[in-house]
Amino acid sequence: MRFLRLCFAVVLLFSMAYAMPLNTSARSCVPADLLQLISVDYRALKDSPTAMALKQQLMPDNIKQFEAALKGIGLDPEKDVDSLTFASFRSGKQGLKTIGVAAGPFNMKEVLKKMKLQKYVPKKYNNNQIYPMDGGFVMSFLDDSTLLFGDSTSIRTALDTKDGQVLGLDTNGNMADMMTSVDSAAVWSILDQQGTQNALHSAMGDASKIADYDTVKKRLLGSRYSMSFNSGVNFDMTVVTSDSTTAGTVASLLKGYMLYKKMNATPAEKMAVENTAVDSDGQNVQVRFKANDQQFQSLMHSELFAAVTH
Repeated sequence: MRFLRLCFAVVLLFSMAYAMPLNTSARSCVPADLLQLISVDYRALKDSPTAMALKQQLMPDNIKQFEAALKGIGLDPEKDVDSLTFASFRSGKQGLKTIGVAAGPFNMKEVLKKMKLQKYVPKKYNNNQIYPMDGGFVMSFLDDSTLLFGDSTSIRTALDTKDGQVLGLDTNGNMADMMTSVDSAAVWSILDQQGTQNALHSAMGDASKIADYDTVKKRLLGSRYSMSFNSGVNFDMTVVTSDSTTAGTVASLLKGYMLYKKMNATPAEKMAVENTAVDSDGQNVQVRFKANDQQFQSLMHSELFAAVTH
């Protein structure tokens, strides 16, 4: 079910990232031409067995490699990292790039001391030091407790942003405004116009083939989501459109598609549909999914969940 694929594919994105409200240092290095920013609070996940089970089941190889690289410089991701954030952005002819920012109570001096003993030699870039890491990553400290990492090209663009040579996130009003609505959640993300258009096209499935879909698509401006694990699993997504008519149309299309798919759904799929609500509020489309821990963990082991997570 493509609508559910959107919801759970979005959930999957937290397997690529972890945080809370961005600290000043992290925010300063995110370029303005942002496609998506995803952030998850590691501490909040530790308090939820469901969240930890989801993290363990969905963690991709690149995150495993990064956590291994952290251990290589003396940091324990489970103890020393409070949050992890990933930002995907456009970088001219270089295409789409991604950076990660880890924040936590780690000791920069001790980390640098260990790296020196291991003969990691930094390269100077403007006023910044870039260090090699295992797994093909490079890293640079933004402050004593904030670590920037990624490939060398992405890191340089991020450092240029921090140094004011590239426009930063705060100059992108749409993305910055969406972020303030969700950045206190355990898991949150913002997605730009093009990314939202592509995601909703996939979510609508056959409904996207209607004659006026291209007109509707042009009126999708962006989206944001948040997840919490305080009482079961709560997923809230908002799609921002240009006007209330577009929001109502999109909400109606999604509702109709869900009802149609429910007719031939498996028990797990029916439960997921029944636990999902879609409405419009002004120019926004609201998508809400709620399940208790037992329901969600059962869903995690279903064929539906396996299909949407690969």
